[in-house]
Amino acid sequence: MRFLIAGAGAIGGYLGACMAKAGEDVTLFARGAHLLAIKDHGLRVIGGAGGGGGDFEVHPKIIGSLSGAGTFDVIFLGVKAHGLTQLAPQLKPLIGDETTVVSLQNGIPWWYSHLDSVDPGGTITASIDPASVVGSLVYLATEIAEPGVIRHIEGNRISLGEPDGTRSERCRAIADALIHAGLRCPVTARLREEIWVKLLGNVAFNPISALTRATLAQMARDPAVRAVVRSIMTEVAAVANKQGMELPISIEQRIAGAEKVGEHKTSMLQDLEAGRPLEIEPVVGAVLELGEQLGVDMPCTRTVYACTKLLETTVSVRT
Repeated sequence: MRFLIAGAGAIGGYLGACMAKAGEDVTLFARGAHLLAIKDHGLRVIGGAGGGGGDFEVHPKIIGSLSGAGTFDVIFLGVKAHGLTQLAPQLKPLIGDETTVVSLQNGIPWWYSHLDSVDPGGTITASIDPASVVGSLVYLATEIAEPGVIRHIEGNRISLGEPDGTRSERCRAIADALIHAGLRCPVTARLREEIWVKLLGNVAFNPISALTRATLAQMARDPAVRAVVRSIMTEVAAVANKQGMELPISIEQRIAGAEKVGEHKTSMLQDLEAGRPLEIEPVVGAVLELGEQLGVDMPCTRTVYACTKLLETTVSVRT
């Protein structure tokens, strides 16, 4: 299969590096200093590969423009959710009748529901046929240490699933390629439930980390912050329950899992420190929008959301 990593940042770049190391036909799309560094020196992963192979370096196919790239069998969307509105129209010529598009974004994906906070104006839906989409949940922590260098911190699992909960051959084929690349890649029939399990943590920890600059372990171990986290998670679980979701994990288990990750900075804190826009809308705003539609009161979540939105306007971000 011919793969494209559309957005070879911390997550997409790590995924592409593992696939290139395994000999998969993968092309990375990147920009700026990261693109130039990979072109000149290759892509280096430090901190271990998915299969425990240690530091390694690859020289994958890398492009800085999608124009004329041709069609692909599988396209991984590696950009942040707020970058999809700009990226999606550029992908239309690359999506053939048999192309599968795999979303890697945090939060509520655009295909989940019609939400203005995730897909304003319906631009993404108009560019990417929902029937071509396979959802995923990424359970690994990575960061760009410097252009051309990705630090793998923890985890090596990416769950795949059809949005309608069915099991498909295309999911299995993609999973096989990722397993070949050293990753754990289960195929789930309960993708939507898993999205909400991950949201329990992301809606609480991501904005709080941006406001406090604290790591996962610091937030989980602080009694006062832990209480705020618990309140937000309770509100998020109420939205999930209103949609008929039965979450397979308790709030205390979810907090304990985050604490176990250790002194890791959330992706939102990494974005803040790097001067990048925050994923506040797909991660928090979308849940609030759904909560409002379903009549769920979310005062604690809304308070942290408002503070984080204000924070974003008071710091310098690069668009």
